[in-house]
Amino acid sequence: MKAEKISELTTNRLSIYLRCLNELSAAGKTTVSSDHLAKEFHLNSAQIRKDLAYFGEFGVRGVGYYVEDLRNHLRKILGLDKEISVCIIGSGRLGTALSEYKGFSDSNFRIVDLFDSDPKKVGKKVGNVFIEDIKNFSEIVKRDNIEVAVIAVPAAYAQEVYETVLKAGIKAVMNFAPVPLKAVEDVKLKTVDLTSCFESLSYFLAGNVEINGTAVKPETKGRRKK
Repeated sequence: MKAEKISELTTNRLSIYLRCLNELSAAGKTTVSSDHLAKEFHLNSAQIRKDLAYFGEFGVRGVGYYVEDLRNHLRKILGLDKEISVCIIGSGRLGTALSEYKGFSDSNFRIVDLFDSDPKKVGKKVGNVFIEDIKNFSEIVKRDNIEVAVIAVPAAYAQEVYETVLKAGIKAVMNFAPVPLKAVEDVKLKTVDLTSCFESLSYFLAGNVEINGTAVKPETKGRRKK
């Protein structure tokens, strides 16, 4: 199967498998079977084998998977075998919090620049990262080889910022602004809408809702089956 036909759900699961393998590696485990991996981290062993089979044969009969070897394979498949430079546009509370997120220090993603249009912020530092003027975005993207852009601006400015990102040639964008953006075909856009997530949780907390005399019960896929 060609890589471009692999579904996003599959690659999302590969990321989960990698985190699980990282935990096993930290615990000193050298080998693991798909059944043990599934049992330990509440996954599906058949799904694990199916997902990995898209990319090759990684298991060894009678052994399972060598943890370090499989970690390296997954990191390469996910493009994590090299450092990836990331910028954040918007140095407000959210942008600042994202730039200081400790999880980045344990990954290959490195926040190299913050951008803002406020002259009072430009030139200052957040941790070890300078706040740059958004007017110089394209030049700095080339200078620092930025591959991923994070949009953390108010909704009213998000589409304009997104278009600035596109003009600079960036192909991977994460949008935290609470507004849908007009995506283009050759750019990967992920929108993280925190409000929608909370509203979904609120619906779950509300329990059964009656619509036209019929009780509608929210799904609870996050619960483990007994």
